Amino acid sequence: MDGRGSNVQGAVDRFEFGRRTSTSEREPESPKQSGREYVGFATLPDQVHRKSVKKGFEFTLMVVGESGLGKSTLVNSLFLTDLYKERKELSADERIERTVDIKRNSIDIEEQGVRLRLTVVDTPGFGDSVNCSNSWKPIIDYIEDQFAQYYEDESGLNRKNIVDNRVHCCLYFISPYGHGLRPIDVGFMQRLHDKVNIVPVLAKADCLTPTEVRTLKERVMREIREQDINIYSFPDCDSDEDEDYKQQDKELKASVPFAVIGSNTVVEVGGKRVRGRLYPWGITEVENPKHCDFVKLRNMLIRTHMQDLKEVTRDLHYENYRLRRIQDETDNPDVKQERLNSIRKDSFATKEVSEKDRMLEEKEAELRKMQDMLLKMQAEMAKQQGASGSGSNMGSLADLATNNNAGSGDSESNMPEEMSDPNDSRSSTVEV
Repeated sequence: MDGRGSNVQGAVDRFEFGRRTSTSEREPESPKQSGREYVGFATLPDQVHRKSVKKGFEFTLMVVGESGLGKSTLVNSLFLTDLYKERKELSADERIERTVDIKRNSIDIEEQGVRLRLTVVDTPGFGDSVNCSNSWKPIIDYIEDQFAQYYEDESGLNRKNIVDNRVHCCLYFISPYGHGLRPIDVGFMQRLHDKVNIVPVLAKADCLTPTEVRTLKERVMREIREQDINIYSFPDCDSDEDEDYKQQDKELKASVPFAVIGSNTVVEVGGKRVRGRLYPWGITEVENPKHCDFVKLRNMLIRTHMQDLKEVTRDLHYENYRLRRIQDETDNPDVKQERLNSIRKDSFATKEVSEKDRMLEEKEAELRKMQDMLLKMQAEMAKQQGASGSGSNMGSLADLATNNNAGSGDSESNMPEEMSDPNDSRSSTVEV
């Protein structure tokens, strides 16, 4: 008994030692917090990170402004891509007759294993015509259509693979040649400030001196406040943020509207190749903070506030649209019925493939059932034919034997004995 007890205790000790050893091999030593052992839920951010990276990200950027302000060049400079390879320059007559158009360009960008589906919505023709009273209507319709599409997808049955095409940010380009905001600028921002995140941008800042840039920025921000225009506001920093981040956030807020310069040309400055513009009086560098706010705009748009732009679009602008849509459906039964019809149509479209598969399975089951019935019927018919065939053969044999006996008379007596023996098989054969 003592031997068995010692063996059991030794086995338990070896098991505990092996368990501790394997656990230490599997999991790194983690610090204990307030006397509690490490459980493991601190890895949840890593799990979310891996899942998000695997799924990828989506971002939709809209650029609005009159032609010639460098919208396409700035977008290409921001993302180091060429989204406008096939663009053709229009003549003056074509620009006069041109109306506001909506063009979408999408590209997949990958950086250090992170995939971004970037969609740039351009609005060529905005502000180019003589009468610009309704030039913002196609833009409003496009933003509303994306909200409507997302609302219908969210209300439908297939909610797992919803594509988010909502506009997350709108870069509105302000001309540097005026003395502030023009009526078209005020009208556009007043009609869209509750539908999209507007980030004002002062285009072609190299046309102005540093003093003129500061003066124009102050005037634009003063007019925005006077007209009660709600542009994108940067979130306040938390108290636990580091000082560098707080300083960066302070500089970003002070730089609105961003005075930017766009260029895809590489020039050489002091033995260094940089992107910029070459003038007779010198070179303006795009990524030099002393020359323009391009780096600040890029950091805000991509590195620090891209996720916040998406969250504000989801929690504020889309929720406002969703509330208006629900109110319209409640007050107007026709709108509600139209939405229900669209949901049914989507459900029928999603169930079409499964419905066809179900019908094919039912047809196959019916065919198998009919085949079984045919096999049973053939077996019964063969059985009946076999039974009737044997009975008719026996009757014909009996009739044949009777006729032979009646017609032969005394022929049976004249037959040899071995032929007439009833016990002899040959006699029965002869009779047949």
